Amino acid sequence: MQVSLATSAGRGDRPNEDFVGAVPGAVVLLDGAGIPGAEALCAHGVAWYTHRLGGTLLGGLSRADGRDLAAILADAIAETAVAHRATCDIADPSSPQATVLMARAHRGRLEHLLLADSYLMLDEVGGGVRVITDEREVAARRECAAPLAGVTPGTPEYDHIRASCALALRARRNQPGGYWIAKDDPRAAWEAATGSHPLGELHGIAVLSNGASRIVSQYGLTDWPGVRDLLAAEGPSGVIHRVRAFEAESGGGPDARVPDDATVAHYRVMP
Repeated sequence: MQVSLATSAGRGDRPNEDFVGAVPGAVVLLDGAGIPGAEALCAHGVAWYTHRLGGTLLGGLSRADGRDLAAILADAIAETAVAHRATCDIADPSSPQATVLMARAHRGRLEHLLLADSYLMLDEVGGGVRVITDEREVAARRECAAPLAGVTPGTPEYDHIRASCALALRARRNQPGGYWIAKDDPRAAWEAATGSHPLGELHGIAVLSNGASRIVSQYGLTDWPGVRDLLAAEGPSGVIHRVRAFEAESGGGPDARVPDDATVAHYRVMP
């Protein structure tokens, strides 16, 4: 497999909290969750967490020992937790956490694992495009935000309800019936969405963090077949460039589109 990567921080005054990396036959993408005010809980920060966890995952995958992807993730979460448990309040709901997407070519199949809202795009030999994501966080967020419907933004009532919604969403994190994300508890790895596909049926794959997937899911600049074509023509940096150009058009006004860290990796299956 041949891989190309691109990543872009959402803001120039803060570190990129995405992580992407590859070893022969496998790729890892993490999208860190930045919780405001969490510095008092963890001196390392979200970017440290994603890079530490991502590097550990790549180390596990590089052994090529055929271990289950969930087992590799569980060990990596546990190892990363040990690295800062003594100095940081890693059990607090606001401490650093991250979405996880792992994809690996193994025994003629493409295996995948997803925790939370990153995107895996399959470029199928028959010309189709299939997109896989873990929709549980989005569903939980939608349900928790329902009380905001019809409330005027910027009002004290809106701010009060929004704070309550945030607490309700936090209570669903890493809980049955809620959604799962990499944090301090390795048991989350066994709740990941997993699957596999014959490599012979794929031209390639792409993985996108939430900030990059906005090209389709939020901004509607193209559809997923269009993303496939853009990757073929301009590579991962072309996808991110389109997202950033669209965000820049808002000019910082009341309808400004706030950029998020954006990362894309594109794998081609070599004959």
